Amino acid sequence: MRIRNNFPACLIGVMALVLGTSPVFGQTQGPNRSLAGNAAFVNLNQTEKNSGWPPSGPAPRSADAKPDLSGAWAPNAIRQNVDLLSTGVEIPFQPWAEKIYNERKASNSKDDPEARCMPPGVPRMSTTPYPFRIMQTPSLILIVYEGGAHVWRQIFMDGRPHPKDINPSWLGDSIGHWEGDTLVIDTVGFNGKSWIDESGLPTTEDMHVTERIRRLDLGHLEIEHTVDDSKAYKHPWKFTTHPEMLQGELMEYICQENERDVHHLVGK
Repeated sequence: MRIRNNFPACLIGVMALVLGTSPVFGQTQGPNRSLAGNAAFVNLNQTEKNSGWPPSGPAPRSADAKPDLSGAWAPNAIRQNVDLLSTGVEIPFQPWAEKIYNERKASNSKDDPEARCMPPGVPRMSTTPYPFRIMQTPSLILIVYEGGAHVWRQIFMDGRPHPKDINPSWLGDSIGHWEGDTLVIDTVGFNGKSWIDESGLPTTEDMHVTERIRRLDLGHLEIEHTVDDSKAYKHPWKFTTHPEMLQGELMEYICQENERDVHHLVGK
């Protein structure tokens, strides 16, 4: 059964609420973003070049005393378009999953869904170079991504369980709760079409992803991802990313416009 999505009205209402209540939306986030001013688009030494950025200082809190994760964030430059296996993460492959991973990597990822303007999915959104914005209220958290055809996630914080009959999707169904100062996001209901990284770590419809998000200080997040997909991997495994406060705002990105790359993805 296809579920109708009323996101546009929801987003407008929540954005109005968050913009009026969140201190982070009122703070200065540096100069207008450019290719020379955003760590997600420059070389690995950009953080050193931008002395004093990202900012430090204590992490802000929302009106309900929870850590305020709101704001625009950019992936740390070192972790953009990551091949997770090459970073030292141990991947406990099932035999078939390792075989298909090796085939994808050997073919230069020519069948990558993201290269065809499909959503990167979860948790791959954390291993791409695109910035994102978090909008936080006590009952709902929205994450809007610049890339991936402008996809968004809704994390329901009102105590509801996952639906019994989930319509499989690229981003799954997400519910969240707080454990102290850590936001825990539990996501299931995937369609099994996404890759976990650009080299082709596979997924199945049974994948279960847990994200633990902490705001380390004013300018830094930490996101620990746990992938539990017993059909593809022998046991759950983890990787961690460290987004930094974005200098500027999210840009318009239309993957399909003037797309010229896919015809060159012919592999080896």
